[in-house]
Amino acid sequence: MSNLRILTAGESHGKGLVGILEGMPAGLKIDKKKIDAQLERRQRGYGRGDRMKIESDRIEIFSGLRFGVTLGTPITVFIENKDWKNWQSRMNVWSGKENAPVTVPRPGHADLAGAIKYEHTDLRNVLERSSARETAVRVALGAIARQLLDVFGIWIGSHVIQIHQIQTKATFRKLAEKIGWETGEQIRKLSELAENSELRCSDPVAEKKMKTAIQKAQKNGDTVGGIFEVTALHVPAGLGSYAAWDRRLDAAIASDFMSIPAIKAVEIGLGIENAFRFGSEVHDAIIPGKNHFPERSSNRAGGIEGGVSNGQPILVRATMKPIPTLTKPLPSVDLKTHRAVPAHRERADVCAVPAASVVGEAMMAIVLAKALCQKVGGDSMNQMKRHFHGDA
Repeated sequence: MSNLRILTAGESHGKGLVGILEGMPAGLKIDKKKIDAQLERRQRGYGRGDRMKIESDRIEIFSGLRFGVTLGTPITVFIENKDWKNWQSRMNVWSGKENAPVTVPRPGHADLAGAIKYEHTDLRNVLERSSARETAVRVALGAIARQLLDVFGIWIGSHVIQIHQIQTKATFRKLAEKIGWETGEQIRKLSELAENSELRCSDPVAEKKMKTAIQKAQKNGDTVGGIFEVTALHVPAGLGSYAAWDRRLDAAIASDFMSIPAIKAVEIGLGIENAFRFGSEVHDAIIPGKNHFPERSSNRAGGIEGGVSNGQPILVRATMKPIPTLTKPLPSVDLKTHRAVPAHRERADVCAVPAASVVGEAMMAIVLAKALCQKVGGDSMNQMKRHFHGDA
């Protein structure tokens, strides 16, 4: 099993969010500014709600570091919820008063299923933890994992390729099929172009149409979803395993991406496109390469074969459904009166696909950091480097 373990805790309107990262090797220098930068990226995006005007996420680290360097002990991180000041009486852990318990579930949210599971009568007890606010602390932990991956040359990026029915023409998938092994720099360029976009879209023409779709949804009291791609470059071959189903790298990626709120589908490489092609159009031919090492003419597999990384860019595509909270709510039932009523309204975004792509990068970093620690091993960075370079 991997040496890295992660646990998060906290409610959306509680004091804050807590994350614990155990198993990080000693001797890794951590840059706080890089963590805060990832948190800031998560809060950007056209179509975000008023909550982003309240919060300005910054990381506090309570343990696991000394003088900015990891100790090999559990790292504890904390992100303050600035909105807590407005919720102290309603979300206090010891005493308080709820003047307006939530009894009307929202279709598409965890409200009703969570109430049934835990026998809650106030849906506030469900929606506070099931809120996507929790992903902020995942991004923080992912930012720490990224700094480990940086040491070994692994780079992660993303971009949005669809909002509602508006699609971009340039995608990681198309690049991988067209020029195969040489796609790395062009994929990276698309991701870097997305950094200058409010929608994290590398295509300015498509972005303009996407904004119009979001505006239309907002005007109609509706929401929209979309699709984003995440890539990891310079991933060494051999991460993951075909020997045990629970150690397959693609399975770990799919699981962690599906854990992001509102994600309903995850594809690796060609994904569902595989079903529409012949085998000769799906698999990547093996050709002679430099230094007698075989290469590929394409990357339709998305960098993973048989559950193991093959040295090519890892390409993941995730589909996000529209956010369940609507300003013109769908029909629901009041669990207290059993009467038909409109669904509960909670402050929410119209579109959060750009933010989800940043969360996707964090999940990719966490999966790869776990797989790297499992493959390379070592309690310190010096040990990991020796093992990685074959000098053990």
